[in-house]
Amino acid sequence: MRQADVQRKTRETDVDLVLALDGDGNARVDCDDQFLRHMLETLAKYGSMDLGVAATGDNDHHLIEDVAIVLGLGLRKAMGDAPVSRIASSIVPMDDALVMVSLDLIDRPYVDIECPDQLFHHFLRSLAMSASFTLHVTVMRGMDDHHIVEATFKALGLALKDALRPRGELLSTKDEPEIRSA
Repeated sequence: MRQADVQRKTRETDVDLVLALDGDGNARVDCDDQFLRHMLETLAKYGSMDLGVAATGDNDHHLIEDVAIVLGLGLRKAMGDAPVSRIASSIVPMDDALVMVSLDLIDRPYVDIECPDQLFHHFLRSLAMSASFTLHVTVMRGMDDHHIVEATFKALGLALKDALRPRGELLSTKDEPEIRSA
């Protein structure tokens, strides 16, 4: 079972996360920021992963950032070393919004994100960096910031679901990297 249990406690936040990649899309999120709760539930549903989060923080910025970091660490831990499909994209409409998310779960973090909400821009960047993957988000259209952010989380969930699909062998033209230390 591909799952992870991750905690992060700082002076500003306390985050506990349980994640099962091969789930049914169930989420149990307990945090003060109701839009963050809604986005995490959306991500879990569209990603077909089970997610449990209990998070508190001294302000929205710290809370959103640390939840993203813990979720990224949980994704990386739950993936393990088994080969996955790795690369996926999804385009999702939501009313006026049309958003494309493309990602590569290779261990080379990079982000190029369009997001009208600075806190959720930071969430997506923190997630990709802590999970060590490449993430591109393109807003193709949209007027309502809520719709754009929600379409982004739906597209991210669908792309993660596809990219996390197990494979029989590593999807790469290179061999496994050899890391040497002096």
